[in-house]
Amino acid sequence: MSATLFGSQLYGKLVPTGEVARLFTDSAEIRAMLIVLGALAKAEGAAGIIPEISAKAIHRASLELQVDPGGLAEATGANGVPVPALVAAFRDLMQAPEHAQYIHWGATSQDIMDTGLMLRLRQVLSHYEAGLDRVLTRLADLAEVHAELPMAARTYGQQATPTSFGAVVASWGWPLLDLRAETAGLRDRLCVSLSGAAGTASMLGPDPEALRAELAEALGLVDPKRSWHTDRAPVTKLAGWVARLVTAIGKIGEDLTALAATEVAEVTLGEAGASSTMPQKQNPVAPSVLSMLAHHGTGLQTTLMQAARHRHQRDGATWFTEWMVLPQLCLTGAAAIETCAPLLDGLAPRPEAMARNMSGALAAEALSFALAREMPRPEAQAAMKALARESAETGSDLIALAAERHPSIAPVDFAPSRLLGTAPAEARDFARAVRMQA
Repeated sequence: MSATLFGSQLYGKLVPTGEVARLFTDSAEIRAMLIVLGALAKAEGAAGIIPEISAKAIHRASLELQVDPGGLAEATGANGVPVPALVAAFRDLMQAPEHAQYIHWGATSQDIMDTGLMLRLRQVLSHYEAGLDRVLTRLADLAEVHAELPMAARTYGQQATPTSFGAVVASWGWPLLDLRAETAGLRDRLCVSLSGAAGTASMLGPDPEALRAELAEALGLVDPKRSWHTDRAPVTKLAGWVARLVTAIGKIGEDLTALAATEVAEVTLGEAGASSTMPQKQNPVAPSVLSMLAHHGTGLQTTLMQAARHRHQRDGATWFTEWMVLPQLCLTGAAAIETCAPLLDGLAPRPEAMARNMSGALAAEALSFALAREMPRPEAQAAMKALARESAETGSDLIALAAERHPSIAPVDFAPSRLLGTAPAEARDFARAVRMQA
């Protein structure tokens, strides 16, 4: 089995990541760092820190030159970071040493790498937003159409009271709607990094704060107004959001796996997986992938948080851990969205199965409250427990049994459609909220 399923020729269709995968290629990382180096030179030229003619030459070259990642590999292995090799290759390709000497002036490798990462994470967020909008639109449609479709609510795996399929869908969607509303705030944490070798900006001219602000404006990033070399909050905040995202989508996978079980069969999934030996099986592959991604993503987020404790002013081990984990986590979030959207497109409830699975036992709570109008509440509860036991032992319908023993009970009042409570309203409220946020 591949070391990672992401990008695998064999497993890539199982965990599709869409366009997000290309943002974590070597070429994308190098391109982002070249953009940062060019913007830095331009800002330093405008501030008089380096000759303006050299700044213009560097900025132009950063947009035109191509650097082969393979040519940086050996030096990166020796140095632990790719920036020294990248700067050397950039200087060679410029073929203008009088200008190239000013590349990377006063900055440190972490400034270039972290700022380049922020540029790529901004694109990751854009892909997440577009994918979430598609997921939310489909959930809103399902919730609205099926707002009053009765089904059994289940707690502890046991049938509890009636709910509606629309309300169940809304329960999947509300956390995703909240997450979508938070993406603007996440962008506000995508910060430029420009603090120099030890976070003191000692070689960045007489006004490093103004230089950092200028670089932030040029790149469309936020000025953090300080060094964040060892404060990984810009990374961990996004990581926490992605972990919540895959958890929320994983909930959909868990429910659909249960609802598609042979003995339940309350939903159809559109496409299902086949077994190599059992032709009757329709395996809930996509829901299982969503559950797996939730397990994987939350584990990655835990590792990333553990790696957020840098020793002193920079820590190689924790920084390297971040490089290993963050791309995987971002791809996990992308795969969750890319898997969820088509799954929802093919999802449909099976009303006949939902009706078949609902028994009179779902009315037990409502029946006990009805009896409480005739007798003290404790006595009503005891009476219903006795009737529930009798119903289970004899196979009698609980509503019919209760009506037989207590003539004041009208069976029609305890049909599932009469016991939905706020479920239809919750489904419609969710659909309305999605459309208002769009």
